[in-house]
Amino acid sequence: MEESWICQWSVIRSLLAIIQWWSFNVTVIVMNKWIFQKLDFKFPLSVSCIHFICSSIGAYLMIKVFKVKPLIVVDPEDRWRRIFPMSFVFCINIVLGNVSLRYIPVSFMQTIKSFTPATTVVLQWLVWRKYFDWRIWTSLIPIVGGILLTSVTELSFNMFGFCAALFGCLATSTKTILAESLLHGYKFDSINTVYYMAPYATMILAVPAMLLEGNGVLEWLNTNQSLTSSLVIIFSSGVLAFCLNFSIFYVIHSTTAVTFNVAGNLKVAVAVLVSWMIFHNPISGLNAVGCAVTLVGCTFYGYVRHMLSQQPPGTPRTGTPRTPRTPRNRMELLPLVNDKLDDKV
Repeated sequence: MEESWICQWSVIRSLLAIIQWWSFNVTVIVMNKWIFQKLDFKFPLSVSCIHFICSSIGAYLMIKVFKVKPLIVVDPEDRWRRIFPMSFVFCINIVLGNVSLRYIPVSFMQTIKSFTPATTVVLQWLVWRKYFDWRIWTSLIPIVGGILLTSVTELSFNMFGFCAALFGCLATSTKTILAESLLHGYKFDSINTVYYMAPYATMILAVPAMLLEGNGVLEWLNTNQSLTSSLVIIFSSGVLAFCLNFSIFYVIHSTTAVTFNVAGNLKVAVAVLVSWMIFHNPISGLNAVGCAVTLVGCTFYGYVRHMLSQQPPGTPRTGTPRTPRTPRNRMELLPLVNDKLDDKV
């Protein structure tokens, strides 16, 4: 009886973790789009900087004040040699995401973001000459095909926003690959990651934001008719951006890898649906099909990665001759995609 109750509570806790993760993620995305479109605050660098500031304060409170998570101590030399380069890529990743959201609909932006697994595999193959199992390459076909179909049929297509989203995928992939080498030896969770990277990201972005957007922000402050409520929304989005990172920490410890993968792709579908209901951006039938194919492809890709990771070492792969690049163990077959930490805003 007690084991049954524990099992039921585990399922309930997983569902609650996923729901709150979805809620924070969709709310942050919709609020950012609302800030750019409805509040006419068209300054993605400033919005990103506010998010970094709020995340820095939030991570400090969680670790230093409330002791929710112990601080992972990093050597001072490693902070500049390892953390700073990661923070730079982290900053570019977030900024490009907000820039794309400024110019293209949420549905299109979220679909392009699903291209990240493909860019990660290709980058590792080109730069590191890593070998991947043929099933990994096959699983990328529906992702690429869905992205192409979505891009061709997008009714609100904007080349600048499209390029920003695409380069955002490359930045996410680069961040993942760099983390494997630069953060080797440190087991960061999402809160400690934000604790170290958000302050550096704020330093990196503050000057460009002031130089490129300072005059525009001042003009917006002087001409806005409902300044107080607008500022509340803008800074609330920063607070919720940190809460999203905290929710990732919670959901990682409450779900399995397979559940996380499926929930992550369903989260994109929920974000697309909610944004369409709020902003009423036009979506054609083929565009919806392309988005669905992409999400199914991402789910299949996650399943393939999980299946390969469960194979015992030394499992023969029929029909694959050994070459100088043939992997010696199963882990070389898997891309370095940390799906659980790619949603930080």
